[in-house]
Amino acid sequence: MTPSDPILPVVAASRLQLPPGSWDSLLDGLCARFPRVSRAQWQDRFQRGRVQDAQGRALRPGQAWQVGLEIRYFREVEDEPVIPFSESIVHHDAHLLVADKPHFLPVVPAGGHVQQTLLARLVAATGNTDLVPLHRLDRLTAGLVLFSTRRDSRDAYQRLFRERRIDKVYEALAPALPGRSFPLQRHSRLQKGEPFHCMREEEGEPNSETRIEVVERQGPVWRYRLQPVTGRKHQLRVHMAALGAPILGDDLYPAYAPQPPGDHRRPLQLLARRLLFSDPFSDESRCFTSTLTLAAPEEA
Repeated sequence: MTPSDPILPVVAASRLQLPPGSWDSLLDGLCARFPRVSRAQWQDRFQRGRVQDAQGRALRPGQAWQVGLEIRYFREVEDEPVIPFSESIVHHDAHLLVADKPHFLPVVPAGGHVQQTLLARLVAATGNTDLVPLHRLDRLTAGLVLFSTRRDSRDAYQRLFRERRIDKVYEALAPALPGRSFPLQRHSRLQKGEPFHCMREEEGEPNSETRIEVVERQGPVWRYRLQPVTGRKHQLRVHMAALGAPILGDDLYPAYAPQPPGDHRRPLQLLARRLLFSDPFSDESRCFTSTLTLAAPEEA
């Protein structure tokens, strides 16, 4: 796929397990759950078969709200801007697909991104509508994302993440820290901050841990290897900023200054470099490495 490709005709479905609620119909419940989507938009989606059950069968707007029912629906955004960077497939077998995600591309639909997401692009490229990401990367982070390709083996791979049996290795470019000894372990308690999508460190029992090493020491910018032990939101970004070395291109930490939409001039210099684990079916040692690179310090 190239950046000049047209809007993709295949869009991955969003999934929702219906929560408890007293709504009279499926339409009423979805309107209440997603107030930013108008009732007319939901009615149009139902009419075009864009609201389905887990087996892909079209649902009716007047059907009763059934707690626990899994539904699929297809988000749509008018005039969605194209993200001019391409992903690649590093590995693809009967159970797994490993993709190299560029900076700025979301993994799954969110906000104004629906078709311009890694999931939607991979569904279009492979024709496999059962693709599900087994973990997430921030939109601004580049590198490896592991996908399940089939339902019957998905839980075995999800368990690897739940039980922390996957080693994740990142690289980052950030200011030099000559006054510190490496490697070091950063432990802290991370909680939601302000604005709501940011995180912050606070006093209390640590719930996050990152191992930090220096790979290259050249001038004012060093190359770091980051190994998260836990997987808290924005963990690596918060930990590096707290040490006094915010990752180059970070527009949230330590100061909130988000880049304007469509501004791709200063990518976050954070890369998911490597994934290592023992395959739950074959016990084979698996190791996948990103083909992407971060800008050299003098170019950052």
